[in-house]
Amino acid sequence: MKTTASPLHDTERLDWVDAARGLAIFGIFMVNVPAFNAPYFLYGGEAVYWSSTLSHSVQTFIDIFFQASFYTLFSFLFGFGMQMMKDRLESRGLTYRSVLFRRLVVLICFGMIHAFLIWHGDILLSYGVLGMVLLFFFRVEDRTLLHWAFGMLSFLVIPLTFSLYTVRDQIQGIVNQEAIVEAKMNYGSGSFPDIWRQNWSDWAYANQWGNIPFLALSLIPMFLFGMYVCRKRFLHEPLDHMASIIRLWAATGVIFFLFKAVPHFFGNPEWFHLAQDSIGGSASAIFYILSITLLFRTEFGAKIAKPLTWVGRMSLSNYILQSLLSFVLFYSVGFGLYGTVPPFESALIVAAFFIVQIFLSRAWMKKFRYGPLEWVWRTGTYGKKQTLKRKGSATS
Repeated sequence: MKTTASPLHDTERLDWVDAARGLAIFGIFMVNVPAFNAPYFLYGGEAVYWSSTLSHSVQTFIDIFFQASFYTLFSFLFGFGMQMMKDRLESRGLTYRSVLFRRLVVLICFGMIHAFLIWHGDILLSYGVLGMVLLFFFRVEDRTLLHWAFGMLSFLVIPLTFSLYTVRDQIQGIVNQEAIVEAKMNYGSGSFPDIWRQNWSDWAYANQWGNIPFLALSLIPMFLFGMYVCRKRFLHEPLDHMASIIRLWAATGVIFFLFKAVPHFFGNPEWFHLAQDSIGGSASAIFYILSITLLFRTEFGAKIAKPLTWVGRMSLSNYILQSLLSFVLFYSVGFGLYGTVPPFESALIVAAFFIVQIFLSRAWMKKFRYGPLEWVWRTGTYGKKQTLKRKGSATS
C-alpha cells in the first residue's frame, strides 16, 4: 500500500487549541474514572456510599469544575476541527464530504470497539453518529449556525427544568440497588463475558431511547459553536479579536459560576442538574478554551500550558489508553479494585497517570507525526497509508 502524507499535515497548528484538547482529555479522565470504578454515578447513591466529608468535598469539586465541562469542550473542539478540515480540503480543491464521511465512519468503528469491549461510557460512537448531522450544516450561514445552536440548547432544557421543579420532591435520591449489586458482581468478580454483558447492559441503560434527545441536544449545539468560532477565526487570530474574546471569556465565566457553583450553596438540587450541565457545562467549556487561548498570549503562560499540547495532539490515543488503564485497574480480570476506590484516591490516580501521559506523548511526538490511533484514523479517512515517522525532526 502506498504511503502518503496527509493533505492536511500540520500546516496550521494552533498550540492553544491542542492544549485545550489536552485539558479536555484530563477533565474527561477526572469524570470517567469514578464512573469506571463504581456503579453509583450511573445508578445513584454516590453520596451515600462515599459518605465521608473528604469524599463529598472531592465530589463537589469535580461536579463544579469537571462534570459536563469537558465532554462539551471536546464537542466544541470536534466541531471546530471538522470545520477546519472542511476549509482546508476546499482550499486544495478536494471534495470534503466523502473525506469527512469516511472520517466519521472510522470514528464510529473506534467507538463501537471502545463502547462494547472496554467501557460503556464511551463518547466516540456518539460523536461519530451525531457528527453526521454536521454534513448538513456546512453550507448554512454563520448567523443561522448560532440560531440552531442556541435553539437546540434551550429546546429541552428550559421546559424540562421547570417540569422537574414541579416534581422535585419525587426525584430526590433515586438509587437502583438491584443494578448496583449486579454491576459489582460482574465487574468485581466476573469473567470477560460477564464484564462484556454488564458493559452492554450499562451502555443500553445510559443510551436508552429517552436519553438520546438529551445527548443530541447537548453535543450538537457545541459542535455548531465550534464551527462558528472556526469560521470567524477567533482562535486562529486571537490578537485580532482580543476584545471580543475577553468579553466572551468574562460572560461565560459568570454563567459558569452561576450555573455550576451557585447551586451547591443551596444543596445542589437534583431538579436543576439538567440546566446545570447543559447551560453551565457549555459555558464552562467555552470559558476553559478561551482561558487557554489567553494563557498562550504570554510567554510564561505558553510555557506552563505547553505540556498539554503533547497530550492534545494524540487525544484519541490518550483517551483510549485511559480506558485501558481503568479496565485493568478496576475490573476483576485485572487488579479488581471495582467499587473500592473513593473519590480522593480516584483523583490521585487521574493526576498521576495524566502526568505519565504527558511524558509518553512528548516522547512519541518527537519521533512520529501522529499518535498511533490518530494514524489509523487518518489512514482510514484518506484511504491511503499515511506517513507516520518524522524525518529526523523533533517537537520541543
